[in-house]
Parts: sequence; structure tokens; C-alpha cells
Amino acid sequence: MLEVVELECMRGDRRLFTGLSFKLEPGELLHLHGRNGSGKTTLMRTVCGLIRPSAGEILWDGEGIWDQGDDFNRDLVYIGHKNGIKDDLNGIENLRICSVLDGVQINESQAWDALEKMGLRGHEDLPARVLSQGQKRRVTLARLLTHDAKLWVLDEPFTALDKAAVEFLQSVIRDHVANGGMVILTTHQEVNLTRGHPKQLQLGWKGEGDV
Repeated sequence: MLEVVELECMRGDRRLFTGLSFKLEPGELLHLHGRNGSGKTTLMRTVCGLIRPSAGEILWDGEGIWDQGDDFNRDLVYIGHKNGIKDDLNGIENLRICSVLDGVQINESQAWDALEKMGLRGHEDLPARVLSQGQKRRVTLARLLTHDAKLWVLDEPFTALDKAAVEFLQSVIRDHVANGGMVILTTHQEVNLTRGHPKQLQLGWKGEGDV
């Protein structure tokens, strides 16, 4: 279980939110909402341990994430605004490198299979610099198919995707949640993310957070 307790985050001298608390259990999805600048990305990066909060705790299975190190990282996949791939490498190479960084070992056949499922058939071995923005995004999102992490933190994952890719990614997210996974995401698109009712968290300009 993920538990956020009385979290406060600052950007420069501006308080983004304070006293923010929520829990996420297996089989649950949390959809973040808020205007640009309300702190959605900061919250997601903080939950992943990439930013230290000004106050509060983030617990994973009852223990602080900064005390767990790689144990927490192995249970986590974070996909941010940037794709985090290298233009000189092809999709196969990028995915295999990302998988190593995720603590997962996949072979070339598994990488081909994941990229094909993500709709990159025929483009898997092209250098990333010649791919469209949507195709680059698919390379990054293929990490979700090669990692058994329990917690997915996805910042605008549907950006630049066409209709077919959006529908496929929705099904991947729904299956992950149905199988006991946990997801935190933000998106401006109208999507069908779970078979039930996702949790909602609204971030306001003055730091108000309502689950």
C-alpha cells in the first residue's frame, strides 16, 4: 500500500500544497486533476522519491520510501512528460536499456514483442530520431509491458498517441489495476481507465487537495 501523510511541497518560495494525505491500495487508480502549475508533476515526482517534500511522509508498505532505496524502485515505474530515450538508438535498444535501469532483464525477443504490442511493428529497429512523437511515446510506454512493478506513476501518458494507441494503453492500465496493481496518473483526455470507479484528487492553486 502507498500512503501519503501530511505532504507539503514548495516551488521556490511558493507553496504548491500542504497537509496532503491519501492512500492507494492494490487494485486502485488515483486520477490527479488540477490546472497547470497546481503541482501535479511535482506530486508525482515526490511520490517517486525524485523530490524531497518540505514536510510529510510517503510510506510504501508502511516504511518510508527514502529508507527503502532500490526495494521501492523495483516496485515502481515512472513515466514523465519526457520520453527519456536516446535518438541515436532504435526502439529495441532503448527499451532494453530502460529495462536494465528499471532493474529488469529482457532479451531482444521480449523487446520486439513489447514494441509490436504497442503498435510499432515495422519501426522497432529504426533510430528514435526518425520516429514521430507518438512513436517515441510508444517506445517509452512499452516499459509497462516488460516490468511487473506494482505501482505505475504516469504523467500525461496519452500525449501524442493516436486513437488506437490510446485505446490499447487504456486496456493495459485497466488490466494492471484489475490484477491488483496501483496507478497514479494525470491526463487531460477523456479516457476509460478502470472497470470500477477511480479515486480522484484535485489540486488547487492554494494547495487544497481533496480525494
